[in-house]
Amino acid sequence: MLRTLIIIVGLVVSLGSNAATKSSMSLLDNRFRVDPTISQINFVIYRSKPSRPVVLVRPDGVKYYSSRHPDNVQWYQEPAMDIVSIDNPMPGPWQAIGKVTPKNNVQLISNLKLTASKLPVRIFHNETIKFTARLTSDDKPLKLRDFLDRVKLRVTFTKYVENADKLLKEARPIPNVVGEFADDGRGLDEKAGDGVFTVKLNISPEPGKYRVRITSGNGVFLRAQEQEVLVYPTPYTTTFIQSRIAGQPHQIIFTGLAGTITPGSLVAHVEQENIYGDVYYAEGSTGEQGQTIKLMIPNSGALGNYKWDGEVYATDFASKRQLAFAVPLHTYSVVEELDLVKTRLLQEQAKQEQLRKEREAALLAHREKSRIMKMIYIGVGNVVVIIIGLIGWLLYRKHQAKKALQPKLQLNMPKK
Repeated sequence: MLRTLIIIVGLVVSLGSNAATKSSMSLLDNRFRVDPTISQINFVIYRSKPSRPVVLVRPDGVKYYSSRHPDNVQWYQEPAMDIVSIDNPMPGPWQAIGKVTPKNNVQLISNLKLTASKLPVRIFHNETIKFTARLTSDDKPLKLRDFLDRVKLRVTFTKYVENADKLLKEARPIPNVVGEFADDGRGLDEKAGDGVFTVKLNISPEPGKYRVRITSGNGVFLRAQEQEVLVYPTPYTTTFIQSRIAGQPHQIIFTGLAGTITPGSLVAHVEQENIYGDVYYAEGSTGEQGQTIKLMIPNSGALGNYKWDGEVYATDFASKRQLAFAVPLHTYSVVEELDLVKTRLLQEQAKQEQLRKEREAALLAHREKSRIMKMIYIGVGNVVVIIIGLIGWLLYRKHQAKKALQPKLQLNMPKK
């Protein structure tokens, strides 16, 4: 007989709605009953490890498998756990078939809701924003770690396209994951395990219009909050002036954009790391109505590669919203200073040496060409001599042949 089934039962309502349908369920061994009032239900089923996912059997006998189920079912599985979410489940007795563990803990969660803070409609490139979300049950924080640790809520930015749902899948813009929520008490999260999820959003997408969604990375919790935002260019400029003289500091200048940044609100903090790994901190702010900060970072003159980054804080002029920005990592190098006179002399010497080599190469080429021509003349002369000699010999032989054919002359007169 299969053992106790641990079930988390939840009703998830559409985001933005304040009303939640009540849900109830009775549990008997590995069988459970779903009331007609339940619009969505979530099960967390613990199995013996390792084992195959369970099979869910509907009241009418239809079976749901992890690899084969209708579109209203989302199934997340691990070696020893199944999390199944069903929209509009069939009322009546259900059954789970599989190697269910003998845990005796039964969790009933009703009125499950996801709420999240809203992003400002106007945000800036490289801005960092503290963003929170909450999962509640009966308006109380949900603290069931086995469920929360596997929801994996994340924030995605998708380039805004009119009627994107009507486009082919291949033509739709790809969502960009900007951050993932955590309830671990680290970073901007205030307290671990309090049911409040926090993410430090670094607005890295380029300026433009986007759809921002809170989604579940594993498909368990698909009710997503969505809004449209405009990402504006970074409202300040950064200028780095590198010193070429040892002992004279480098300069980093931040200038707020007039009409966007409230005068006198700019504050900056930078951290420089030298070639030895030592970190130098520099901070500053503008005057009452100022828009510019000039920070100095040391220049020991030591040769090598350096890097720096930091944060900038300001106030939005229009909305008076407090702004925070992450200054991207910058790198620079300190190299040996050039002696211009010596460099020009070396360049001239190199040029003269190159001309000398070119002249030598031309002379050698001329000599080689002359040698080849002489050899050609000698060869041609020898051939001409041989040909003349051969012609003379042939003429001599021809003459001798004609002479041999002529009759000998009678020098003595015949006697009478």
